[in-house]
Amino acid sequence: MTFRFAAALLATLALAPAQAQEAAPKPDAAQPTQHWRHGLSLFGDVKYPIDFKHFDYVNPDAPKGGAAKFAAMGTFDSLNIFIRKGSPAFAVADVYDTLMTQSSDEPSSEYGLIAESVSYPVDSSSVTFRLRPEARWHDGTPITVEDVIWSFDTLKRINPQRQFYYRDVKSARKTGDHEVTFDFAGAGNRELPQIVGQLQVLPKAWWEGTDAAGKKRNVEEGTLEKPLGSGPYRVKDVSPGRWITMERVADYWAKDLPVRKGTNNFDELRTDYYREPVGQLEAFKKGDSDFRRENSAKNWATEYTFPAVKDNRVVLEKFPSKMSGIMQAFVFNLRRDKFKDQRVRRAFNLAFDFEEINKSLMFSAYVRIDSYFFPTELGSKGLPEGRELEILNEVKDKVPPEVFTTPYVNPIGGSPDAVRANLREAARLMKEAGWEIRDRKLVNAATGERMTVEFLYDSPMFERILLSYKPALERLGIEVTLRPVDDSQYTNRTRARDFDVIVGVYGQSLSPGNEQLEFWGSQSADRDGSQNLGGVKDPGVDALIEKVIYATNRDDLVAATRALDRVLLAHDYVVPHYASDAERTARWDRFSRPEKLPPAGSLFPDVWWWDDAKAKAAGGRS
Repeated sequence: MTFRFAAALLATLALAPAQAQEAAPKPDAAQPTQHWRHGLSLFGDVKYPIDFKHFDYVNPDAPKGGAAKFAAMGTFDSLNIFIRKGSPAFAVADVYDTLMTQSSDEPSSEYGLIAESVSYPVDSSSVTFRLRPEARWHDGTPITVEDVIWSFDTLKRINPQRQFYYRDVKSARKTGDHEVTFDFAGAGNRELPQIVGQLQVLPKAWWEGTDAAGKKRNVEEGTLEKPLGSGPYRVKDVSPGRWITMERVADYWAKDLPVRKGTNNFDELRTDYYREPVGQLEAFKKGDSDFRRENSAKNWATEYTFPAVKDNRVVLEKFPSKMSGIMQAFVFNLRRDKFKDQRVRRAFNLAFDFEEINKSLMFSAYVRIDSYFFPTELGSKGLPEGRELEILNEVKDKVPPEVFTTPYVNPIGGSPDAVRANLREAARLMKEAGWEIRDRKLVNAATGERMTVEFLYDSPMFERILLSYKPALERLGIEVTLRPVDDSQYTNRTRARDFDVIVGVYGQSLSPGNEQLEFWGSQSADRDGSQNLGGVKDPGVDALIEKVIYATNRDDLVAATRALDRVLLAHDYVVPHYASDAERTARWDRFSRPEKLPPAGSLFPDVWWWDDAKAKAAGGRS
C-alpha cells in the first residue's frame, strides 16, 4: 500500500476495556507488565480474537503461483517511493511491511504485523509496540527497534506530509530489546497509536550503507537500485518508465501469520506503463494486462463488446464498495483573490449541468456527490438536529449562519428552463460579488480585471466533461482555458499551487480524524505538497475538525463529522462531481477468488489466485 491518510484509527482508553483481547505478555525483564493487545479498533472490540487463524474473506488454502499483469498510466523514474520530487514506482510499496495492518471487513481496525502486540497507558500519552523476533528483511537480517526509530525519524524529517501527520508524535525511543515507544505531545488523541501503526519500516543499515558501485545511499534521492525490504514482494526486473515486475518472496517471514494467510498468492505482479488511456485499454483487450478497474462510464458502456467478452473469456463484474466515502470535485485555488468570495464559487456550481452531462456523456451511470463523506452515514442531511446541532451551536460564531436554516443542495439542471434559471442565479451572484458584464465579458467592477479560469488536468477522461462545462461558463462572460499536461507537470504545478481549478479526489474512512487537518486544516493550507489543495483556512472548520478528532464515542464522531461536512459544503469550496457505489472491473478469466468478499471492492490481487484450468480455457499464460 502507498502512504495515505485516514486508513484506520485508534480508540480512546475510555473504550479500551471492550477492545482486543489481551495477548500473552512477554515483556522484557527491565519493563513492568503491561496490558498488551493483538489489535486495536476505534470504537468497541476488534472482530478477530487473539487466536484467529485468518481473515474471514480469504481462502487460507489458496494456491501460490502464476502472474497478474496490470496497465498503468504515466511513468516512473525511481524505486525509492519516499522522495519528494520525481515519479516513484508505487508498486514498490509492497516491499515494506508496516507495524500493523488493516482488515478489510471491519472499519478502523488494525492487527499486528511487524509488531506482535501493542500497549498504551491510561492517559493515552504514548504507545508501545512489541516487535516480533522472527520479523526479517529479505536478506535474512532481523528487523530491529533501531530500524523502526530510524524510519520514523527519517520519514518525518524528509516528507512534509508526514511531518504534519506525525506532528503530535514527539519522539520514538527504545524501551526494550524488542519494544519501541512513541511519545505524544498530549493526551486524548485516540488516533495516534493506529497512525503510528501504519508506519512503513525501512532498513537503517541498508540505507546508511553503499550500493554496488560504492556510492553512499541517500533516502532523499531517487534511485533505480532494487531496495531491500521485508514485505511479501520484492523488485525482480525493471525498465525505467516502461515496466516493473515484482516477485513473491518464497521465504517471506510473515507468510504464515493470520493477517497474511490466503493473501499475496501470485508469484509475479507486472505493471506496464502507458502514456495515454487508449493504449492502456487496447493492451487489456489484447490480453497484455489481466485486470482493469474501469473509471469511465462511456468505456464501460461501449468498449467491452470485443470477442473475448462475448465468449466469456473476459468477465465484467461490479463489486460493492461501501467501506469508505469520497469527495471528487473541481477544487478552487482559494489563494487567488478571484475565488475568495463564496458567491463566485457557488456561481460556478450553478453553471455545472450535471444532469445533462450524466445523461449525454456518462450513460446516466452516476449520482451527484452531495457530501464530503459521500455516500456514508457521515454525510449531513436536512437540517442539523440532536447532537449535531449541539456541536454546531458550540461553534456558532465561527460557522455560516445558513447551516442552521438551509440544507445544502446542488443545483439541478437537465432541462433548458432549469439551465436558464441556474445561469440567471449565477449571474446575480457574480454581480453581487462585484463582477459585471462589459462588452460580453465578466469583469471586476472595481478593477476591470477579466474573470478567467484555467482548468488544469492530466487525465483525458475529464476533457469531455470540461468541454461540456466550458460553454456554460462562457455564457456568464468567463474566459475559460483547458490545460492538459503530463503527469510530471501536473504534479509540479499542484505542489507549487500554480493552478486555478483542478480535480481533487479525497478518500474518506468510516472513522475520520487527524487526516481532516491535512485535508482542510488552516495549518496545512500554505504547506507545499499538503492535501489541502484548495487552501481552506477557516476557524469554524478548524474547530469542527478538533471535535472529530477528540470524539469519545461513535455517536459523537458521527455527529461531529456531519457538522464538519455541513460547514464545508456551506462554503462552496468545490464543485462536486459524481460517483458510483460500485467498483467496475473487467478481467481475463484466469483467476479465482474467495466465495464471499467484504463490501470493500474487488480486493484484487490481494486475495485472488491464479487458476490453471480457467487460464487454459481463456487462452491465458502458463
